[in-house]
Amino acid sequence: MSAMMIALSAAIILIVVPVATGSQTYTVLTNSMAPKFPPGTFLVMKPVPVNEIQYGDVITFQLYSGRPEVETHRVVGFGATQQGAKTLITRGDNNGANDPEPVRGIQVKGKLFYAVPYVGFVANALGNSDRGTWTVIAALGLIGYGAITVFRSVRKSREDRTAEAS
Repeated sequence: MSAMMIALSAAIILIVVPVATGSQTYTVLTNSMAPKFPPGTFLVMKPVPVNEIQYGDVITFQLYSGRPEVETHRVVGFGATQQGAKTLITRGDNNGANDPEPVRGIQVKGKLFYAVPYVGFVANALGNSDRGTWTVIAALGLIGYGAITVFRSVRKSREDRTAEAS
């Protein structure tokens, strides 16, 4: 039963909560956020308006418009565009200098909701583009495992009652 509880907890932490909160998941690939978030850390980033981001928050942001590359760094300051829009100054915890370009609100994918060490290696092995498919497969597998476990428990209970009645 403990394996079932571990699998259920993992499914909730890694699949259900991110989907239910509209969050996106990412994996740390470099040492830029070490030691707190080493490579392989699974990050759940919750979308937030840029005006709710504070000094010290960890954010994931799109590097270039229309391209999938993202970066996850800590907010170390604020600025503004010439039009007055808020920008964020970011830096990796393990980096010696701020990122060269300020981050505009439109680039922000989300703010750190929670992180799970080492799980990102598994997510990467499954492939980032196929995460949705693997999520469905994992959920169906967990449901199937749960159904089999319940079925076996019910069957054993019936066998035990039959043996006691004899």
